Amino acid sequence: MPSTSAISNQDRRGPARKIYQWLLNRLFALQRPLTLGVRAAAFDRAGRIFLVRHTYVRGWYLPGGGVEVGETVYDALERELAEEGNLAMVERPELFAVYHNNRSSRRDHVVLFVCRNVAQSEIRRPDMEIAESGFFALDALPEGVTGATRRRLAELAGTVRPDSRW
Repeated sequence: MPSTSAISNQDRRGPARKIYQWLLNRLFALQRPLTLGVRAAAFDRAGRIFLVRHTYVRGWYLPGGGVEVGETVYDALERELAEEGNLAMVERPELFAVYHNNRSSRRDHVVLFVCRNVAQSEIRRPDMEIAESGFFALDALPEGVTGATRRRLAELAGTVRPDSRW
């Protein structure tokens, strides 16, 4: 858990980060007519899911991020897993679904992969981007898992049909 001073510092940065994110979204919209991201439902050998909590938004998320120019979705997935969790895929990832993320912009799409048996080279230490991360049993998720993350986990479990929107 972050200290009280860390939370208050984070809250003070909130409005500036929202403006910065809004400006970045507008810049990306001018440069790219479509944005594409990847997310991973990354499971370890024990069947636990890997989640991250960022410093700039609330909640726990599946690891992932944007696909860079000239990069394949598989390259982006591999890069994001390494960056956000020191994770490596032991088996080839399975494509689960492609979603339209209209909460981010009208141009954003997310490709969700299932990665089984991922290996972590070392525990990911917190930094400016990732506040916390870790593996969690599906019946013992941390408080604050986002609604979208919970929906993806329900889709993966087969308890709800996959939606086309993130």
